[in-house]
Amino acid sequence: MEPYDVIVIGMGPGGEHVAGTLAEAGLAVLGVENGLVGGECPYWGCIPSKMMIRAGDALAEARRVPVLGGEVMVRPDWRTVAARIRDEATDNWDDRVAVECFQGKGGTFRRGTGRLLGPREVQVDGQSFTARLGIVVATGSRPSVPPIEGLDRVPYWTNREAIEVTELPASLVVLGGGAIGCELAQVFARFGVTVTVVEAAPQLLPAEEPEVGLALGGVLEAEGITVHVGVGARRVDPDSDGVVVTLGGATVVRAERLLVATGRRVDLAATGAETVGVDVTARALPIDDRCRVTDSVWGVGDVTGHGAFTHVAMYQAGIVIRDILGQAGPPADYRALPRVTFTDPEVGSVGLTEHAARHSGLDIRVGTTSMPGTARGWIHKNGNEGLIKLVEDSARGVLIGATVMGPAAGEVLGALALAVHAEVPTGTLRSMIYAYPTFHRGVEDALRALT
Repeated sequence: MEPYDVIVIGMGPGGEHVAGTLAEAGLAVLGVENGLVGGECPYWGCIPSKMMIRAGDALAEARRVPVLGGEVMVRPDWRTVAARIRDEATDNWDDRVAVECFQGKGGTFRRGTGRLLGPREVQVDGQSFTARLGIVVATGSRPSVPPIEGLDRVPYWTNREAIEVTELPASLVVLGGGAIGCELAQVFARFGVTVTVVEAAPQLLPAEEPEVGLALGGVLEAEGITVHVGVGARRVDPDSDGVVVTLGGATVVRAERLLVATGRRVDLAATGAETVGVDVTARALPIDDRCRVTDSVWGVGDVTGHGAFTHVAMYQAGIVIRDILGQAGPPADYRALPRVTFTDPEVGSVGLTEHAARHSGLDIRVGTTSMPGTARGWIHKNGNEGLIKLVEDSARGVLIGATVMGPAAGEVLGALALAVHAEVPTGTLRSMIYAYPTFHRGVEDALRALT
C-alpha cells in the first residue's frame, strides 16, 4: 500500500480541521476516528449543551418578568429541548455528513481505533499504515471517573447521558462543581429537577477566582439547588428510588440519578505514545510551541493538556497545518487563553488568576468592581450578580489576567482577552472611551480600582 502524506488519529474539531485542510491542499490524508467525526463538541459538548442552557436561560428570563414589567406563565417542556438537540445539533448522532465532507475534500476516512507504532506508522484495528510527512495525534479526552467506593455498582451519567436524556429525572446529584457540573445543574433545575451539587474544593469553579465560586454558589442556591462545597463523596450505593451518596462528615444525599462531572482525562497509553519516546503516565502529550511531539508527530486538542476547549484545538490545528505545509506563522502562545462557563450569569476569564500570579512571584495590582454596581448591572436587575476583576503586572503595567462574572460575560471578556494577548498598557486602557451604559463599561471602574 502506498503511504499517506499525513495520518490524523482522532477527528474531533482540531483533527478534522487539520485533516480536511491538508486534503484540500492536495496532500494524501488518512483520517482515523473510532467515534463520530466532529468529536465531543457537536454531539455531547459545546453545541447541544449550549442549546440546553439557552432554553434554561429563556425560562429564567420569563420568570423575571414580574419583577421588571408584567406577568407571564412559564411551563417548562423538556421534549422541545431534546427534539432540538436531535434535529438541529447532533443529527441524531449520525456523522455521515461530516464524513462525506472530509472525503469530498480528497481525504480517506477509516472508522477504527488508531495507535502509533512509531514516528511514521499507525495501526488501525490491526492494519498498519505509514505517513510520509508525519502523524497528528488528536485523540481528545474522556470523562474522569473518581475512585469512589460503590460507584461501579450504580448506573450513572456522564455529560453524554445528560445530553441524550429525553425524560428528566425527579432528582439529580451532580458530583463536581466545575464548569460542566454547574452548567448542567442549573439547566436541569430550571426544568424542575431537584438538584444537589457536590464539590470537594472550597468553592464552585475551583479553577476560577474564589469570589466567583462563592457568588455562583449563592446564585444556584437561590434557584433551589443544594450546594455542598469542601466535601467529597465517600461512597455511593443503590437505592430503591435511585442512588444514595454518602459525603464526608456522614452527610447523605439521595436522588433518582447521579451525574459524574469531575473533569476529563487523557489516555496516552491508548495512543501508543511510548513508541515515540513519551512517558504514557504523563498528564498530557508533551508538545513544543509548534505542537510537535517529535519532528514527525504533532499533538492537537485535549490530548495536549492546554485546555479541553474547542477553541484550543482549532488554534493548535492552525499551527500544525502551517507547520506541515511549511508556512510561516507565530508559535503557540497560551498567555491569553480565554475560558467561559455558560451559567447564568456567565463566568469568563483569561490569563492568570490573582492566586496564580502571586504564586508565580509576580508583583501585581488587583482591581475589582461589582457588576450590580455598574449602571448597566443596576438597570438589568435580576440575574446581574457578579464582578469584574483585573490582575495587572505592576512592573510592566499590563494586564496578565481578568475575570468577568455577569450577563454576557463571555462577550465582555473579548476586549480583556485582547488586552492580555497584545499586552496593552493599562494606561492606554484607562484612556479609552467606554460606551454608556454597557456591561463593558465596568472594565473602566475595575481599572480605576487597581491597587
